[in-house]
Amino acid sequence: MKIIIDRIEENFFVVELENKEMINIPKSIIPTNAKVGDVISIEVDVNETEERKEKIINLMNELWED
Repeated sequence: MKIIIDRIEENFFVVELENKEMINIPKSIIPTNAKVGDVISIEVDVNETEERKEKIINLMNELWED
């Protein structure tokens, strides 16, 4: 998914989604160098997701070891 920064308000960015809907996103989750007109990609990081799942499974297994 791609979003376009429409404008910057006090503590959030107003962005346009691919379906033309406008939403507010907190400044804290947008890259600090982003500016009005920039296009930002949002995507699922499949590799990191899998690594996190494995880490959680390993932690759970350690907790329940006999």
